[in-house]
Amino acid sequence: MHMSTMSELIPILQMAIGPMILISGVALLLLGMTTRMGRVIDRVRILCRELRTAPSDDRRFILAQLGVLEQRAVLIRQAIIWGSVSVLFVALLIITLFLAALLHWDIGWLIVLLFSGCLISMIGSLVASIRDINRSLSALKLELRAFSGEPAARR
Repeated sequence: MHMSTMSELIPILQMAIGPMILISGVALLLLGMTTRMGRVIDRVRILCRELRTAPSDDRRFILAQLGVLEQRAVLIRQAIIWGSVSVLFVALLIITLFLAALLHWDIGWLIVLLFSGCLISMIGSLVASIRDINRSLSALKLELRAFSGEPAARR
């Protein structure tokens, strides 16, 4: 392996900028997802405290809310895992790009696989996040029904 000159390294660095921007975007998504997870956990703790002293009429409602929150936590965890896997693929992609350029490897197939893995993982993360948002609407419907005094059977 020979030492590369600065004029050889600059194009390699420029080539790595695109994947680095992808990491930044996915990191922002992960930040939002971890915030959502924290809110779900906080809400579960509050409801569990309320459940200890709740009258029997309210217990079914609280348990239904806890069920929705558990489903949401699972979906958010999936979204975070898929997003993290996406970042992992990007990091591997950047390392592969550097090694391929510095060592003159012809591994375009590996670069395509890593980039595809990154995008597929990001799609998985976004799908799980959208499913979480839909479940959060279910929790909202439960709350609105309870507030409106709708019979428990319809909850």
